[in-house]
Amino acid sequence: MSGIRVAIVGANGRMGRHLCELTELAPALRLAARIVAPGETGGITLAELPPESVDVLVDFSHRAAIAEVAEWVERYGKPWVVGTTGLSAFDEQALADAVKRAPVFLASNFSIGVALLADLCARAAKVLGVEADVEIVETHHHGKRDAPSGTALSLGHAVASARGQELSNVRRDGRVGQVGERPAGEIGFHAVRLADIVGEHEVHFGWGCERLTLKHDARNRQVFAQGALRAAQWLVGQEPGRYGMADLLKS
Repeated sequence: MSGIRVAIVGANGRMGRHLCELTELAPALRLAARIVAPGETGGITLAELPPESVDVLVDFSHRAAIAEVAEWVERYGKPWVVGTTGLSAFDEQALADAVKRAPVFLASNFSIGVALLADLCARAAKVLGVEADVEIVETHHHGKRDAPSGTALSLGHAVASARGQELSNVRRDGRVGQVGERPAGEIGFHAVRLADIVGEHEVHFGWGCERLTLKHDARNRQVFAQGALRAAQWLVGQEPGRYGMADLLKS
């Protein structure tokens, strides 16, 4: 049986199930393994995965598993697609160690539409400059654990970078009480958790008597699974290093 051999990490999760289903349907891919946490049924643990049986890992598991997967990837040099968000500084260091030995594709959102949204936001921010107020509003289902979403932060980074800013210096998460006048150049973030919404992101620019709103709405999680598998196919054969959606769009 031919095809790129894909191991899905976090196979029992919401995204993991979508990824397994789509992998089995894709002619160019083969589902090599369902990776589950110790004690779970329906697959094998990462420690039980023979490295010679897989070409690429696709990981949408919980961030608690990131360090373990990173160590495995670093040891065997296997391509790794990471969709897990809410990473800590420790997790980021584990990723940095892994990219020395393997190609790692990291994205907070695998939607092509979101990648285009980030590009449009950067263009608008470059034209409008720091004089424009920017507010980012993200809406997700009530089960999402991190806030703001990784996608919202990526959009914020795109805006800040285009304006010559460091996001950490101008980021503002929500507003409560007597906060005073809005500082120039600030980038505001607001998180909404509502029912079963898959993912909505709005970036608002306001200046003078004008307002521009750029918005993306994901209506089905298969959008993210399809993008992740597209990234997995592209990543196989790449040199060790860190890659993202901008690299995929250029290919």
